[in-house]
Amino acid sequence: MINYPNGNKATLNYKNSNSKRHIYNAANRGMSFEREINISNDYYINNKIALITKRPTPINVVRVDYTKKCKIVDAYFEKPSTTDYNGVYKGYYLDFEAKSTKIKTSFPLNNITLNQIKHLENVIYHHGIAFFLIEFAALNEVYYLDASYVIDHYKNSDRRSIPINDVRKFGHLIKQGYLPRYNYLEIVDQYIKRDSNI
Repeated sequence: MINYPNGNKATLNYKNSNSKRHIYNAANRGMSFEREINISNDYYINNKIALITKRPTPINVVRVDYTKKCKIVDAYFEKPSTTDYNGVYKGYYLDFEAKSTKIKTSFPLNNITLNQIKHLENVIYHHGIAFFLIEFAALNEVYYLDASYVIDHYKNSDRRSIPINDVRKFGHLIKQGYLPRYNYLEIVDQYIKRDSNI
């Protein structure tokens, strides 16, 4: 059990298999990645560095089972979702999607929707900073990849994935630490500096 300063707790799941120890449960890898981004964002908020929050998925609840602690048993999405996170940093609007993959050789685009692409295009059009945080879970690597690069690949490439070498070439490896867990704002600072020099 890890007790973070902000009160959050995390448990490392160890599982023996052929004398190898697995530090994460693959079934929960996406949620674990999201949880660590949330912890990073809490750090930014608590230290008045940035205001970045998880965007809730809009759902319409149809039926609730009150005998099981108010469990939602039937619901549907009110509208197509956009991206995972948005907020403000140094007066700039940020909007980004977080994705995790077990694949070592490429980042698949099959779980990015056209609605998300259109949303990120609008963010860029209005001079917001739009990007993806991509976790290669098996490599323990997290990258910041500009949304314009992903959009171009999504719309103009026959390939439905982005090779890891391209992610490394056109993206930015994010430092992993304690607090913040993923210091992606260091990369955002580079974009802000570039923008101010134009």
